[in-house]
This record gives sequence, C-alpha cells and structure tokens, in this order.
Amino acid sequence: MSVCMRYAKDREEAEELVNDSFMKVFKNQKEFLPDKVEPLKAFRSFLKRVLINTSIDRYRANIKFAMNQSLDEKHDNIAHTEANAFDGLVYEELIGLVQKLSPAYRTVFNLYVIDGFSHDEVAKKLGISEGTSKSNLSKARVKLQEMVKNVNREIYERYA
Repeated sequence: MSVCMRYAKDREEAEELVNDSFMKVFKNQKEFLPDKVEPLKAFRSFLKRVLINTSIDRYRANIKFAMNQSLDEKHDNIAHTEANAFDGLVYEELIGLVQKLSPAYRTVFNLYVIDGFSHDEVAKKLGISEGTSKSNLSKARVKLQEMVKNVNREIYERYA
C-alpha cells in the first residue's frame, strides 16, 4: 500500500492500484522465479515492481485526461529554499504533500527520488524525453518546498 500511496492522488486510488497489482500477480504468477536462497526477498522485489508498473500504467491511461502544465509556469521563478525544508515533517504528511502534486510531477518524483530510477529510465517508462523528466523533477521539488513552507508557516502561526 505504501508504494501505491506515493503514486496515487488519494487512498481510494491507492487501494485500486493495490487490487489491480495483486490481480496481475495472481494472473502472472508463472513469471515469478523465486530465489532458492531468499524466496521472500525475491517475492517482495517482484511485487514492488508490479506495484510500480501498475501505477505507471494507470498514469499513462489517465495522462490524456490530466491537465497538462506548461513548462512556462510561474513556478520557474521561485527561489530555492534550504535543503532541510523537510525537517520536522512526518512520513504521512510528506506523502500527503506528494499526493497533491500534479500526476506528471508526482510520478517523476516518485520514480527518481524514492524508487531510484535514472532520468533515462524514467523517460523510457513514461514515454517522455529525459529533459522533460529533469524539468518535472525540478518543478516537483520547488512545488514541494512551497507546500512545506506553507505547512510550516501555518504551524508557526497556530502556536505563535
């Protein structure tokens, strides 16, 4: 569920992704080749790959309906904040902020930052250019930094 929560816009969509993923695992269980030494570790890796690919498939299917954001957004001129902008946030809050990103930004951010894919791999998986992947990641980071600032400002004002 935690893998799908990173890619989904809300918990309901994440649950759908998990269900779809398990259906794929059950239908394609012949493709799973367990490791004789560590079968559980091999299954976890296999399941994670299915979860990520199912999330990407959903993203591709919905991309035509998602509102595309141009490269000339107002976010281009926002100043960068300090690297420790995420200090003090708990995991659930951070995932909640990631879920508020546009589908394109959220998917690239998850694949690159959290799942460790290269920009080349992200571009191939999503059918975009490597430059678009880098641009979306940069803008996702700026947007997340903005949201963290707003959260921190609200907390400060509440207790000040």
